[in-house]
Amino acid sequence: MPSRICSRPVSTSASRRGFLYGLGATLGSVALTDMLAAESATEAQAIHDAAGGPLSPKPPMHPARAKAVIMLFMEGGPGQMDTFDPKPELTRLHKTESKRTGGQEKGFKFFVGSPFGSRKVGQAGLDMCNQWVHLADPYVADELCNYRGLQAESLNHPEALYHMNTGSRLGGDPALGSWATYGLGSVNQNLPGYVVMTELALPQGGSGNWSNGFLPAYYQGTRLRPEGTPLLDLTPQSFKSREHQRRALDELALLNQSHLETLGRGRGDLAARMESYELAYRMQSEVPDVIDLRQESQDTLSMYGMDDPDTEVFGRQCLMARRLVEQGVRFVQIFSGGWDSHDYLERGHASRIKSVDKPMAGLIRDLKQRGMLDETLVIWTGEFGRTPDNNKRGGVYSLGRGHNNNAMTMLMAGGGVKPGAIVGATDEIGAAAVECVHPIRDLHVTLLHLLGLDDNQLTYFHGGRYKQLSQFGGEVITELLA
Repeated sequence: MPSRICSRPVSTSASRRGFLYGLGATLGSVALTDMLAAESATEAQAIHDAAGGPLSPKPPMHPARAKAVIMLFMEGGPGQMDTFDPKPELTRLHKTESKRTGGQEKGFKFFVGSPFGSRKVGQAGLDMCNQWVHLADPYVADELCNYRGLQAESLNHPEALYHMNTGSRLGGDPALGSWATYGLGSVNQNLPGYVVMTELALPQGGSGNWSNGFLPAYYQGTRLRPEGTPLLDLTPQSFKSREHQRRALDELALLNQSHLETLGRGRGDLAARMESYELAYRMQSEVPDVIDLRQESQDTLSMYGMDDPDTEVFGRQCLMARRLVEQGVRFVQIFSGGWDSHDYLERGHASRIKSVDKPMAGLIRDLKQRGMLDETLVIWTGEFGRTPDNNKRGGVYSLGRGHNNNAMTMLMAGGGVKPGAIVGATDEIGAAAVECVHPIRDLHVTLLHLLGLDDNQLTYFHGGRYKQLSQFGGEVITELLA
């Protein structure tokens, strides 16, 4: 496997390999490049495995602000003007005709004012709609950074989800968590470095949102199920002892190693499968303890909203995220669906906000009380924002919003971001970002930077070239940094 810091192989020597490598961009040279990279990958894999395995902890490339990330993903696209970016002008224009040409919908359009009131909260005076109750507590609110300058590219849910989660609209590329664990490894060798949780239904695009892509399979996200046991076969069968399992795995490893040596280089899938068997064995010892929430006090369970059916599922997942990060997991993602409000905006957003409000506030409060917030980056986002208008359907005012890739709102807390800050701005109706405007690739570069990683150095050789999360480079959004 290539080193995580891959310098461009421009030879300065007169060796035959260096000469052949520089022959030019012909099909033959590309094939040769791939062969040489694969050869180097085999050598690097041997060194890497000797050092402790593919998920062994690695030092950051520069001093890190954050050691772990918890990403709360609101699938469907929350309305920025209905959550954290109020627009009084839009309220004034409610149900008047819109001549705006942007957005997904066509036909007669009318402006839609937010159904919610708004107020400023905390000493910093961040804007929140009146549906946010627990997040508005100054102890929590003053830790938040609201970024309003991000712009997406796609108006379609699967493409936009892939783009936000992997840096590519097409799917098939490594996810954010995969790049993070590839670059930094995992602190706890008995747990996955990258964990994903969903509320019942999978997000659009499915597991492609947490795929390892072209990276080795070690770095894919491990999904914990929302119902029943989080992982199947977590508890060994009664007739199998740990010693029995260990002997069976040792025998299997001997056979697989012999097979791997026979096949030669280029069989990363088999090597990854061998490692996954070992990780699964280790997880049987540690995971049951990590996911056992009975160890938490009743006050803590209540703080996350686990005593309320409306917040119990998301609250349990947020609490589990804290426990996982506490035990060394590098990247945790939680997907919450149901934010795609084309109709019945008031009912839809009010319900979704209520389901995540107390758990989110509980997570930030808990991390802060435990001294973990400074080194844990918490992110709240969707795949894009919403339009300030909607189209009339069948002569009826449809009080909802279309998809909007020109403006969205995002919250961050901890992990080196500026607390109690509003960064960037949208226009007076929330249709487009107009200040501190950046594409998603710059957000990704910034997240890596906070983790102590340099996007231009965190590369992997695949398909004849070195690839990176941002695709072709980006810049750090310095306005977000504390």
